[in-house]
Amino acid sequence: MAAAARIVSLVPSLTELLFELGLGEQLVGRTGFCIHPRDAVRAVPKVGGTKDVDVEAVLALRPTHLVVNVDENEKPTVDRLARDIGQVIVTHPLRARDNLELYRQFGEAFDRRPQAQQLYERFEAVLQSVQTARWTQRQVVYLIWKGPWMTVSDQTYIADMLMQVGLRTIAPESARRYPELDFAAWPASQADAVLFSSEPYRFGERDLIEFSTAHGLAPARCRLIDGEMTSWYGSRAIDGLAYLARFRQSLDEALE
Repeated sequence: MAAAARIVSLVPSLTELLFELGLGEQLVGRTGFCIHPRDAVRAVPKVGGTKDVDVEAVLALRPTHLVVNVDENEKPTVDRLARDIGQVIVTHPLRARDNLELYRQFGEAFDRRPQAQQLYERFEAVLQSVQTARWTQRQVVYLIWKGPWMTVSDQTYIADMLMQVGLRTIAPESARRYPELDFAAWPASQADAVLFSSEPYRFGERDLIEFSTAHGLAPARCRLIDGEMTSWYGSRAIDGLAYLARFRQSLDEALE
């Protein structure tokens, strides 16, 4: 069945997972944000972005399977595509351990059970190693956007990944999982550190300097963090956990 599958992925991290499972030759379409694995993915046609999918381009590829995510893709677009595509694989990881079910889901859907089991075991081993560190909890603000400032609530996948190394995200009360921030009313100083993600907004060193100066924070309390390692589920989450353990150690050293 896997050999006959024609897959379009509208989720960057899941495009990477498909390659990891040995399904690169069955991938016939991907978004412009699907950039890993860098060399192999270039051969796969683009069908727009995660939010602005070219529906006609997708359908022209005659896919048998469509891979989507609740947060990353627009429901009306997915509903439209589902009318013509036989299998729509919907994902919505909210916790780090949801990766285990994700591996099983893809292993079953594409007849890649042994490969999925290997990922399962690798993830479990890294997670166990990370958790044995028994991290002292620190409070952090995790910034994903500027103009307006935006962060993540504790009900997000990112927040749970950070919690695996004892970093608890804090945010103003909001019904939104990705709320805006007004630092005039909600001071950044209440956090032990402010983390500036590399995506979706690509923060840089200049942003850290400007922010620490404007808010009277010691430069050590403002840190860049790799957004792929915190927000990409699938196979990337295995490296993500190891990365976060190193990041936490570095942060602790800076704050001492």
